[in-house]
Amino acid sequence: MDQLRAIRYFCKVVETGSFTQAALSFHVPPSSLSRRVADLERSLGATLLKRSTRAVKLTEIGRTYYAQVNDILRQLELSNDTVRSYQTVPTGKLRISAMVEFGEPMLFPLLEEFSERYPQIILDVRLSDELTAFSRDDVDIAIRGGYAPNERVVAIKLMGNQFVNVATQEYLARYGVPNSPLELANHYGLYYRTPNGPLRWVSEINGQWQDVSAPQVAISNNGKWLLSKVLAGQGMMMAPRWLLKDYLLSGELKELVFNPAINITSSDDLGIYLLYQKQRYLVPKVKAAVDFLVARIKSAHP
Repeated sequence: MDQLRAIRYFCKVVETGSFTQAALSFHVPPSSLSRRVADLERSLGATLLKRSTRAVKLTEIGRTYYAQVNDILRQLELSNDTVRSYQTVPTGKLRISAMVEFGEPMLFPLLEEFSERYPQIILDVRLSDELTAFSRDDVDIAIRGGYAPNERVVAIKLMGNQFVNVATQEYLARYGVPNSPLELANHYGLYYRTPNGPLRWVSEINGQWQDVSAPQVAISNNGKWLLSKVLAGQGMMMAPRWLLKDYLLSGELKELVFNPAINITSSDDLGIYLLYQKQRYLVPKVKAAVDFLVARIKSAHP
């Protein structure tokens, strides 16, 4: 039995939930693929899949086996890519995951230039604020805000990520300009929802960090919608300075300065980070993208 092929068949059945769909992926008859998986189960002496007319599901031991062999297949793919790509031009599909609010104003314009430079690279871009363990995500490069991650990946700080509190002049004329963080209790807040919940506003008062968030008007992971509500004078929000730069320069929004200052964290070391697995840098498409994005973003935001 070709065990590696049987394992690939088994993993594809798990991913698609169907022997028929898995067989289509490999251009083989469903009966042939099913026999291979059955042979694999017999060689292991265990039932990996529960079969029914409606669905195919993993058994308990099947889940454990899938997690282990799937990691092995991923590592094999990485090794194959490295060998195939050695001393070759950057080519193939490049998978990038970036924060939603970073993607449109910052990343997409750069990727247009990148595509002109490397036309043989197919960009597969996903905008999401959620990223689980980087090694388990089907991603070559990720761009995330916050702190450098603890997991074993390379993390390059691209730029700072200072948050500022803003509102329109019309809103401030109507509700007053707060000078103290404690005065925010009399205002209206619009909050960005992260994977860990809405961002809190905090301030160090008398040596203690306190939650000084204004009463909530709306919460969303759609920054454009929240910004539209701020521009309509419906409340104030905390957002990265780089995201609000044009609105602050035009005067459409006013930055509020407090004493003591307010932030979204007690740490002042927030940043935007580019993440990738160390061994992936050997693949030309990944190296080209990392070098290009780091150079462009750092030069624009020294």
